[in-house]
Amino acid sequence: MYGLGSGLMSTAIPRESRAVYYSKGGADMKDRIAKTARLGYDIGDLDAYLPHGSMIVTAVKTRMVHAAVRHLLPQSPAWSQTSGGQKIPISQADIMVTWHSLATFVMRKMKQWGVRVNTADAEAYLHVWQVSAHMLGVSDEYIPATWDAANAQSKQVLDPILAHTPEGEALTEVLLGIVAELDAGLTRPLIGAFSRYTLGGEVGDMIGLAKQPVLERLIATAWPLLVAFREGLIPLPAVPAVLWTLEEALRKFVLLFLSEGRRIAIDIPDVNRPS
Repeated sequence: MYGLGSGLMSTAIPRESRAVYYSKGGADMKDRIAKTARLGYDIGDLDAYLPHGSMIVTAVKTRMVHAAVRHLLPQSPAWSQTSGGQKIPISQADIMVTWHSLATFVMRKMKQWGVRVNTADAEAYLHVWQVSAHMLGVSDEYIPATWDAANAQSKQVLDPILAHTPEGEALTEVLLGIVAELDAGLTRPLIGAFSRYTLGGEVGDMIGLAKQPVLERLIATAWPLLVAFREGLIPLPAVPAVLWTLEEALRKFVLLFLSEGRRIAIDIPDVNRPS
């Protein structure tokens, strides 16, 4: 959901996709994804905020990167011409839009897919993301206190602003190319179809995902069976074999970018997109 859901949804968020595309990170998306994955891994680490954890350092480095981008992007003529009047990128509002594309979207999808999340785990998951927003500089008054508040705020600040941009479509093409390298033999159309299933056809159209009617129907029918099997609700024979192939591809994607064994350095950018 993070990689092929939230990650691709980011290309339908105009301010985010343009900030990424015209910044230094936009020229090397594999490195950019790895650094974002570093943040995602540290947020979910069991010891994230303990002295031997990494999240505090990662949060401070991320804030420094944001500060650098806020300084550099206004100097980019290409960004200034497409920013829609925004003078400084990555506002608190922008951070919360991204927050909802991650935390709120994932919780909503888990419920839609029938993943059983008890109340304590749901509250803990929200708390993790609340602390992370605070660490990234968002004032507490803007951070949702409950999932009901999160869903309401998401409908207000995320859903209405999703749109197509040339920069977002270009980033989608790059991201799908990276995923295709890691798909364990799957074809790119299957990955695209799964992303359309996860994001919905409307967002899929916004970011230029090709329609795959046959594969989309297959995934829409079979994926709920795989989730139900994982939840212990149905026996193994009910799950089509193709879904195990897809699951293996997703596993490889996660392991590559979220592996603790891979050292990922968060560096402060000193230029905008070189081109």
